Amino acid sequence: MANYGAGLTLNVREVQGKDLKKAIQGFVKEKGVRETCWKIFECSGTARGQDTAYGLLTYGATLSVVGFTMDKVELRLSNLMAFHASALGNWGCLTELYPQALDLVLDKKIALAPFVEQHPLDDINEVFAAAHEHKLTRRAILVPGH
Repeated sequence: MANYGAGLTLNVREVQGKDLKKAIQGFVKEKGVRETCWKIFECSGTARGQDTAYGLLTYGATLSVVGFTMDKVELRLSNLMAFHASALGNWGCLTELYPQALDLVLDKKIALAPFVEQHPLDDINEVFAAAHEHKLTRRAILVPGH
């Protein structure tokens, strides 16, 4: 991810819980950036990912839940009050922002190709099975007549 603009990458299989938050706080101090008001985007769509993201709340933080899971996550909602933080869900990009988002991709300021893979629409059952089994490593795009 560092090749795509990430200032810090951490593998949550190796760094978890309070150690994860400490690693991020260390990075923030080292770079001299704000220690509060973080923007946290949870995109994994897993209970563990959502729990981890919630645990990263800081004062004034905004947690955006993008990933979807049917699993239940146990949270202490009072953390939102204690950190004067916000949590919101978003299904995707607002339609009025599509032209700007598309321009970012076309101007090569955002790379999509490394994060998606195309599959023939006829393979829909196999692709869905792979998604349910968490075997996909990139976002699957089903293409008719591919």
